[in-house]
Amino acid sequence: MPLKLAIVGRPNVGKSTLFNRLAGKKLAIVDDQPGVTRDRRFAAGNLGDLELILIDTAGFEDVTDDSLEARMRSQTELAVSECDVALFVIDAREGVTPGDEIFGELLRKSGKPVILAANKAEGKKGDGGVMEGYQLGLGEPLAISGEHGEGMAELYEMLRGYEHLAFEEEDEGDKPVRIAIIGRPNAGKSTLVNRLLGEDRLLTGPEAGITRDSISVDWEWEGRAIRLVDTAGLRKKARVQEKLEKLSTHDTIRAITFAEVVLLVMDATHPFEVQDLQLADLVEREGRALVFVLAKWDLVEDQGQTLKDFREHAERMLPQVRGAPVVALSAETGRGIDKMMPAVLKTYGDWSTKVKTRDLNDWLQLAMQRHPPPSVGGKRIKPKYMAQTKARPPTFVLFSSRAEQMPEQYRRYLINSLRESFDLPGVPLRITIKSGKNPYAEGEEKAHYGGAKSGAKGGFRSAERNKKAPGKRAFGKAEVPGGTGSTKAKLSHPTKPAAQPIVRPRSAPRRRPAKP
Repeated sequence: MPLKLAIVGRPNVGKSTLFNRLAGKKLAIVDDQPGVTRDRRFAAGNLGDLELILIDTAGFEDVTDDSLEARMRSQTELAVSECDVALFVIDAREGVTPGDEIFGELLRKSGKPVILAANKAEGKKGDGGVMEGYQLGLGEPLAISGEHGEGMAELYEMLRGYEHLAFEEEDEGDKPVRIAIIGRPNAGKSTLVNRLLGEDRLLTGPEAGITRDSISVDWEWEGRAIRLVDTAGLRKKARVQEKLEKLSTHDTIRAITFAEVVLLVMDATHPFEVQDLQLADLVEREGRALVFVLAKWDLVEDQGQTLKDFREHAERMLPQVRGAPVVALSAETGRGIDKMMPAVLKTYGDWSTKVKTRDLNDWLQLAMQRHPPPSVGGKRIKPKYMAQTKARPPTFVLFSSRAEQMPEQYRRYLINSLRESFDLPGVPLRITIKSGKNPYAEGEEKAHYGGAKSGAKGGFRSAERNKKAPGKRAFGKAEVPGGTGSTKAKLSHPTKPAAQPIVRPRSAPRRRPAKP
């Protein structure tokens, strides 16, 4: 089934040119005069082997009256509501305009997946506009040229990530949370699934390796749709010899890749063997949310000390998933089962977190005050600006001077501080360091995070206000770990006075001694 792609943006940014390229023929009139397209136009198109239903739209304008422009805006909003993915086109040569900012905010509120494309990016003239695209908070801008076909391969890769939307009939609210249950053989995975379902849905027994395929089971917990995927137990590679077991291992790894939350089930009497550590590391590298499950808890004698030792061991051996929830339970008796799903959904919410750009940059300033970036070769590295490019997992880009020389140790410090400050325990976090100018640095009127003229009262949203916007994370009243000073303090960015020339008194000219 083709993917519905709405091409949207303000007038004269090249939407129809891009529409014609994807359609493979000149179906839409293209002219330098803005406002040529007025109605929605549909066409079949393709990008490589990806089939598309293209929707060309009128240029978006910020009007709400009964004028022709207002009716054109209504057509654009209708296109967004019926598409699978919105391709938001901006002009890389002009950069981000107030109209782009207004439309970007509407797209965020729509809840539709958005790909931000900076068109007319051929040559060096569009580099600045591409960088400015980060301030819209819609992820990493894609540099393209609808006229010359540049960036189409990258657009194809991004659209492939949304291909599944063309086949989904469920509403977003009814879409099941995909949970993969992994672990070593005979750790109690299938017994756990049977306990959750309330029936012997999966074959269990004392023999290791009974489950060979990944079994998907739809389930409902307190009105929330859940899709459980039980997997074959993973052994060490040296022990994976039979062809059937190799296929089972590949199937399990694939289940991790397509899951949203992964339950790593361990035998509580022998937790954290080498294979468990490798599985946890695999889940983190795949960017999935992780919950530790200590099964067979009824067989543990000193439960308090065992749980304490487990947490300390996890903190030391797996710092990359620091704070991941630990649920101790017995699938045989049912004890502790009621604690598992709240932990799963809490982790799923953290994994889906979106942090406001302003909150990120306020936090960044405080994090640098607490622990300034190091100097390399006598010159200090200067982080300038930060934005979130995607969720699931939360992924961020940090623009900095001398980005290639940023020590890995400082990047880890930022990740740990970000994790603790925004309450994201156990969630994989990604920070990419890039060189580039701060898109807000060209004028104070664009300083949306704590700038003197931004109209903000400093600080972050309160925790109560944050609760009204699920999926969004604000820094709240917390401080940077180990830092001083409340985050409610206003961060100003005063303009530095121009440097004054240093005037030195002119010394009297030297006289040459007379020749004898």
